[in-house]
Amino acid sequence: MNIKPTISSGLWFCFLLIILAAMSRLVPHSPNFTPIGALGLFAGAYISMRRFWLVPLAALLISDILIGFYHPVTMVSVYLAFILCAVIGRKVLLEHRSIFRVGAITLSASVIFFVLSNFGDWLSGFNYPVTWEGLVTCYVMAIPFFGNTVMGDLFYVALLFGTYEMVRTWIMQSQGMRLT
Repeated sequence: MNIKPTISSGLWFCFLLIILAAMSRLVPHSPNFTPIGALGLFAGAYISMRRFWLVPLAALLISDILIGFYHPVTMVSVYLAFILCAVIGRKVLLEHRSIFRVGAITLSASVIFFVLSNFGDWLSGFNYPVTWEGLVTCYVMAIPFFGNTVMGDLFYVALLFGTYEMVRTWIMQSQGMRLT
């Protein structure tokens, strides 16, 4: 029996992930402890659609519509960071996944988000002066939030990738298929 998802089931799965990720940003949580980066990595690694990178962006956009928008330059940098998470997931995790590889790429995605989102915040000139000192201050002030980003990415990557692999394994074993 073939367990490949149909296009229809794949779209429903994407829709479900988008809604769950968007809702998670609406409930009280520590700053930056969200699933969007992990969703980008997951979408890149598992979702076969050519526009896999839209999955984290849709979740972010839906929640931003409900939470409220922020400075456009900062928003562009945040959205770009999550697009890169999805692209990295595609380039690094599509063909070969291991716990080490997934963990390393998760930490890389956290760093990319930290660098890009804070650069955009600084570049907007809204919170920090657009000077060398302003840039340094922006990154220094963001350091306490970086831990939440890393912990959130690791937690949600473990949840998404782990749950998906457990369900996949269970389905294959219940159908008498060999794991590859």
